[in-house]
Amino acid sequence: MIKIALGFVVGAWLLQQQSSLSSLSSLSSLPSLPIIFLLCMLGIILIGLAIKLFYLNVKPPVNNQFNGLYKQLQLPAIALFLLALGIGFLWANVAATQRIANALPIDWQQKNILIEGIVASMPEQSERGLRFRFDIEKILTTDNSNTLKLPRHLSLNLYDDTYHNGVTKMDAGNSDNLANKLNLATKSSATKPYIKSFDYNRKPFNLFHAGQRWQLTVRLKRPHGTYNPHGYDFEAWALAENMRATGNIVTKSAYTIQQHFVYKPRYIVEAAREKIGNAISTMLINKPYAGVIRALVVGDDSQIQASDWNIFLRTGINHLMSISGLHITMLAGLAYAITAFVWRRQPRLVLWLPTPKAATIMGLGIALMYALLAGMSVPTQRTLFMLLTFALALIFGRQMAISRALALAVIVVVIIDPWAVNAAGFWLSFCAVALISYVSVGRLNKPHWLREALHTQWAVTIGLLPFIIALFGQTSIVSPIANALAIPIISLIVVPLSILGSLFSIDMVLQAAHWFLSMCMLGLIELANLPTWQQAAPPIWAVILSIVGIIWLLLPRGFPQRWLGIILLLPLFFVKTPKLATGDMQVAVLDVGQGLSVLIKTANHHFLYDTGPTFNSQSDAGGRIVVPYLRGEGIARLDGLVISHQDNDHSGGAQSVLLQIPVKWLASSFDTSDLIPINSTTKQLKCVAGQQWVWDKVTFSVLYPSLHSYQNSQLSDNNRSCVIKISSAAGSLLLTGDIEREAEMALLEEIQSTQDTQNNQNNQVKTAHQLKSDVLIAPHHGSKTSSTVAFLQTVNAKHVVFTVGYLNRFKHPKPLIEKRYEESGAIAYRSDYSGAVVIDFINNQPPHLQAWRQLQPKYWHDHYMQPS
Repeated sequence: MIKIALGFVVGAWLLQQQSSLSSLSSLSSLPSLPIIFLLCMLGIILIGLAIKLFYLNVKPPVNNQFNGLYKQLQLPAIALFLLALGIGFLWANVAATQRIANALPIDWQQKNILIEGIVASMPEQSERGLRFRFDIEKILTTDNSNTLKLPRHLSLNLYDDTYHNGVTKMDAGNSDNLANKLNLATKSSATKPYIKSFDYNRKPFNLFHAGQRWQLTVRLKRPHGTYNPHGYDFEAWALAENMRATGNIVTKSAYTIQQHFVYKPRYIVEAAREKIGNAISTMLINKPYAGVIRALVVGDDSQIQASDWNIFLRTGINHLMSISGLHITMLAGLAYAITAFVWRRQPRLVLWLPTPKAATIMGLGIALMYALLAGMSVPTQRTLFMLLTFALALIFGRQMAISRALALAVIVVVIIDPWAVNAAGFWLSFCAVALISYVSVGRLNKPHWLREALHTQWAVTIGLLPFIIALFGQTSIVSPIANALAIPIISLIVVPLSILGSLFSIDMVLQAAHWFLSMCMLGLIELANLPTWQQAAPPIWAVILSIVGIIWLLLPRGFPQRWLGIILLLPLFFVKTPKLATGDMQVAVLDVGQGLSVLIKTANHHFLYDTGPTFNSQSDAGGRIVVPYLRGEGIARLDGLVISHQDNDHSGGAQSVLLQIPVKWLASSFDTSDLIPINSTTKQLKCVAGQQWVWDKVTFSVLYPSLHSYQNSQLSDNNRSCVIKISSAAGSLLLTGDIEREAEMALLEEIQSTQDTQNNQNNQVKTAHQLKSDVLIAPHHGSKTSSTVAFLQTVNAKHVVFTVGYLNRFKHPKPLIEKRYEESGAIAYRSDYSGAVVIDFINNQPPHLQAWRQLQPKYWHDHYMQPS
């Protein structure tokens, strides 16, 4: 069973690594790759069986020799593993082919479509508005052929018109809250923008509820997210969740309710979740951790503050702060223990049904109820299936080893959800159970319960280390202590009290749950101030070696040379990433949506230009994209940070970066004192033309704005963007921020005036080439107010990168500007089509540009035309 499970999972995982799917639509031509693979594996098994049957009829000495060799080679086991691998690959292929086919037609993106359907989930509220899932029943808009087909499951947003530029009242103090909790308080929040808070009680935001049937006009688009090295793949998540289109409700068109509630089991559960969630928010109004309680009960983590998430991440207990497999397991175990305690004291009940079976049924029922409260999310399904496997084996009196039950649960999970193998939680949850089994089952002497608990905690902590380092690039040094504190309080006290208080609307019980959580948070906040281990993403060989080391290290006491496991762990932490040579540089233009963030690496220095936008009160590009990229690359500090100007799409992620990554100095064209933590040693500078520094034979030159331009109060923020040229032996890069026509002309005039006043011919040549660059980051994302013909002719770039959001509302880059670059001879890249763009300036060779979507394509990504 274990071999079959491993093969099946590996096969499904291999399919998820493919850039395109094998066609299974036609069997009249040559068989597809999975079918050929399966036939080969069947052939291997049949040949193996035939050989064995043949040798059963030969003389005993020869037969005995053959059987020994046959067992040593493990031919049946290998063939079984390979057969399971092929079946897993084929099954995942079939499931993916069907789901991918259910996609929104590209031609119907961003067009008004009238549909009728049901609100399929409880609405999640944020300062931006509402988000909920919607099941389409009727498509009332038709195309020319009257056969318009849409995905049945959508994710819809209803936006608040008071939300603007990523800033609301909820933002005013959110980053200060995080900084204060981590003893990194920012200097002031008095100058932060203020916009009226979102009123959830006004129409139309209070109209939508789970289970209602509505007729809506929507504008949809295919699932599309930012795509970066070491980053989150939203499109993979959308595929796993069967969300094949996302969109917005058009409030200017009519929207009418058709039925107040549709009585189907799924919608009844969602309506109950919404009612319970709203009751929690009402009873814990203005409580600091109401969002955490809501997440623990109904699985809605949209109300957890970003400051709290950072504390959970720094202490390594983020897995506890939503409905997790651990909570379900421990709650089921608690129900089992209570039921067994009561049941065994009632003789009639024991005669009717044995205590273990009764307790198992009750524990499974509680687990199912809790999973339904969580909305049957994928992680909860995994845990539920695993518990169901064990429970059924016990109920029907089957003796099943934990390894066999775990293997069966893995197969069931991957059959139901082949995309589970893409989730970090899949590997962490099953590996945790396997580790517990490995260190506890089959031991000769039963240790004291406290010693066993400590040993199990140690085994899980050290055993999951390779996976955590590989997946997240960091681990909390205080994680064992934090988990030892939080697991019993959260899983055994807070979660049961929260469920009891919310289900029966007992305010006192819910307040008690919040009090226990608050006490736990006091300890976690102190632990969060301690350091974490951060490093570059390790190579796959180091991860595999460390897993072998873990298995060796956790062998039973008395096994010789267990310390060798520690040696096998060392490469995981100390393998160095390749270092650039002096004079070379690597540039990563990160995909942050409609915004900008560029990292420049030289041999010994790291420089960041802009930090991307704020998305909402919970997240920004700095915390979601920039910091994970820095950690994945093994960058523990920045030697310099420039924020070109104050607009949100360039500065929104700055506080997250400054709070989590040490920065030597920060330069900008506006006052950045509010961004820098109080205890930080970061120096503040002002961008001024003429500034220059050299790192590892790579020259950084500030070309704009001039010092006297700061006296011009009429100059827009865009036209005060810091413009920096970076030059190496292999080529040059020009960073322009959001400068527009006025700033471009000022740059050209400055160069011309400098040339006119210089008499030395060498200096004339130098100044004439100040703007000339091999790669240009397009000014203002390719707006029509920038990229003038004269500016492009002077820069004369061979490559241009537009940093734009997918189907952004500004329609950047403008077709006129794209055509202008094309006529100039520049090869254009777009971050919405290319993802992150990595540019290597190496060994005096021409700059080499690589688009991440082309480097790491997946079959669920839309494939766009590559630059040529």
